[in-house]
Order: sequence, then C-alpha cells, then structure tokens
Amino acid sequence: MPRFALKIEYDGKPYRGWQRQDNVPSVQETIELALAKIAPEAPLIQAAGRTDAGVHATAQIAHVDLNKNWEPFRLAEALNYHLKPAPIAIMDCAVVDDEFHARFDALERRYTFRLLSRRAPAVVDEGWVWQVKHKLDIDLMRQGAAHLIGKHDFTTFRSTICQAKSPVKNLDEISIKSIPVAHGTEFIFTIRARSFLHNQVRSIVGSLERVGVQSWKPEQMAIALAARERSACGPVSPPQGLYLSEVVYPSDLFDSDAART
Repeated sequence: MPRFALKIEYDGKPYRGWQRQDNVPSVQETIELALAKIAPEAPLIQAAGRTDAGVHATAQIAHVDLNKNWEPFRLAEALNYHLKPAPIAIMDCAVVDDEFHARFDALERRYTFRLLSRRAPAVVDEGWVWQVKHKLDIDLMRQGAAHLIGKHDFTTFRSTICQAKSPVKNLDEISIKSIPVAHGTEFIFTIRARSFLHNQVRSIVGSLERVGVQSWKPEQMAIALAARERSACGPVSPPQGLYLSEVVYPSDLFDSDAART
C-alpha cells in the first residue's frame, strides 16, 4: 500500500477549518470525498497542521495511503478534477516512505499573515487580508516582536480551548516587512516554529497591531508574555489574513521535474 504526500493550496473562507467535523464543511472532508471517487477504499488523510476556520494555505502537506500504485502527477491531476469546483488544489504529489507522517515528521511550520492598512475598503483582497484603517509603525511592531523570539511559556497567546499538553514553544522567527499599496501599506508577518499553539499566531499578530497603532508600547509584549494569562493578550486577529505557507521536513518531499514526466 503506497503512501503519497500531497502539497495543498486552499481558500479557507468556505470551511470550518482543516479538520473533518460533523455537519460542517471542512478541507479534509472535501479532499477525502474527492479521493473516494478514485479510490474505493475511501482513504483518510493526515495533515501537517489543523488550520482554523477561515485560514488559508498555500503549502499544506498531507499524506494518504492508497491501494493503487498511482503515478504522482496522474494522482494530482485526478484529484484536482474531482475537487472542482471547491477552492482547493493539489499543487504537488510524491511517493514517500511508509513511515513518513505529515504531522510528526515536520521540522518547522511557517505562517504568513497579511495586514492591510488603508482607509478605502479592500475590494480585490477582501477575505484575503485583515484590514485596519489606521496607520501602523513597523519599527515599533518589530521591537515588540523581538520579545517573543525564543523558548517561552505562551499561555497568554493561546486559546483557552487549546489542547496542547504544554504552553511552552520555541519561536524561531517573527519578521515584518511593509509593501506600499494603493493609498495604504500592506504588512507581511512571517512566523516560524516547529509547532504552534491554538490561535497563537493570530493572538501574536493581534497584539502587535496594538503596538503598531501605539496603544501598547513594545515592552507590553514582554509584560503580556510574562503574565501567562489569556486576559493579558491583545485582540485576536481575524483568520482571513493567515496562511500556512510552508512545512519543512528532513528532506525535500517533492521533485517537481520528476512529478511531471
């Protein structure tokens, strides 16, 4: 029974998150229904991360076991055909070792968050960014973010329903860049870690937005972190600006040239 890795892109707006749930649409269920049309065994898939409702992905990774020895490119093409018109695409596919696990073998996950600062409503990017009307100071946000780098107890920055056994995580990077756009500025947050707590990224970005608008001083991020209390967190940012943008493994899973021969 061969195991396949899938690289998946999706628009999270129509879904209640990645994970299959009763009576609500999910990304996982949508892909599994497409798989069932080409695989009578109706296989289940395992993903690198369980993105929340409304969160997007440009490089989610999942694995699935099939009874048939599919050529990876043909499997991706067949799945994309049966996924229509759902806003989900299989970007790449590869045969992997039977021991590979999309979640447990991941060395790092990278999230990208898009924050648009401008007064005019977002039209083209509606649903793809978090928009605020006020200006933001990128230098202050960078100063605030610096307090969170490294290994810490992130109780303040995780959901009260988070099921992780420990609130201790190691953040490898929080970088912020700005891009001029028509009548405003877009801020791109990149946050890297081996794993994350529930709502951790959105909690961090929401608090940094308070720093950027100067409602908080940068040092408030350190104070909030040390409090280890959810009530010390700033507002949680909405999901539409968040993207799972990369998952890193010990070796490259996908050989794009080979997959298209």
